[in-house]
Amino acid sequence: MSTDPFLQPGRAGTSAEPPPARRKPRVAIVFGGRSSEHAVSCASAASVLRAIDRDAYDVLPIGIAKDGRWVLVPDDPAALELAPGHLPEVDPSGAGVVAPLSTVDRALHVRTATGAIEELGEVDVVFPLLHGPWGEDGTLQGMLDLADVRYVGSGVHASAASMDKHYMKVVFAGHGLPVGPYAVITDRAWRADRAAALDASSSMGFPVFVKPARAGSSMGITRVTSAEGLEAAIEAARDHDPKVLVEAAIFGRELECAVLQGRDLEPPRTSEVGEIRVVKGHDFYDFEAKYLADADVELVCPADVPADVSAEVRRLAAEAFTAMGCEGLARVDCFYTDHGEVVLNEINTMPGFTPHSMYPRMWAQTGLPYPRLVDELIALALARRVGLR
Repeated sequence: MSTDPFLQPGRAGTSAEPPPARRKPRVAIVFGGRSSEHAVSCASAASVLRAIDRDAYDVLPIGIAKDGRWVLVPDDPAALELAPGHLPEVDPSGAGVVAPLSTVDRALHVRTATGAIEELGEVDVVFPLLHGPWGEDGTLQGMLDLADVRYVGSGVHASAASMDKHYMKVVFAGHGLPVGPYAVITDRAWRADRAAALDASSSMGFPVFVKPARAGSSMGITRVTSAEGLEAAIEAARDHDPKVLVEAAIFGRELECAVLQGRDLEPPRTSEVGEIRVVKGHDFYDFEAKYLADADVELVCPADVPADVSAEVRRLAAEAFTAMGCEGLARVDCFYTDHGEVVLNEINTMPGFTPHSMYPRMWAQTGLPYPRLVDELIALALARRVGLR
């Protein structure tokens, strides 16, 4: 166990007390979803299903198919793993799940092959391993709030604002946190005056990174080195989201820090700082480098940076978490520039949980291994109150 003062483990690693003393807490692992990150979500679920303590929790895997149908999924992590040539997907033909929308009747129900509705019972906490829109962006969190169902991670506002990289940067800047130059291209602006949008983006100079405003896992991101490639990159990003962000390239190193909510009135806990190094084959840390080409990237944790830089990254990560109103967990990405400055890039309220993912790997390097991390997140969710917080 790490003695690092930033970790402040508190009761980390202890199983949550079951709400009814006579049974284990029931955890619904919800994954898949309608976003372009469907496969990554399935892979995250596979890892959590392998790690969760079956002696401490009753586990119920629920998949959301690409068409939005909720279905019961076999408890088989191997079928959900991400590998070259295999992108896992939720089979929509499973038994349909009917989720509660009322605080009066909070039981899950399932629709059988004959059309009959059978009760599955209540769930004590949901672990929503959804990445991207229609899951990570506050939509699922709002549905769970309607029924007073506890869940792992941030609430509606923090999830929505953090998912939208535009408003995330507005909140950061409003709290005096450092962000880089950027331009926003809304759907209306692009359709009304494409030339003006291109001019605003070009004014930052090149290279720039063009990305969907509300997507993750490097989906739809293009590194653009000249004005000639800008329009095509914006259209590629618009395939994922009609709202697009164009960011000026920041020259330096990519550093990341994992954050866990503090217990009671404790401040957020931060992990050792990690650094991503793309060593071959990729212009930047794209989808393939993140999930399919482990040999092409290196994770160095703790990052080989001066102690004051590491402390600054951790400070900014905790402040970003607080500024956005996050709960449970987040991963904060920063740049350590060639001029020695630390600049915030983004915050991710439901970071990947695959074997390649930075969030669990950084906590493991800080003394909190994967199974205990999962347990801690569930304990935090079970301990918080429902309703407005």
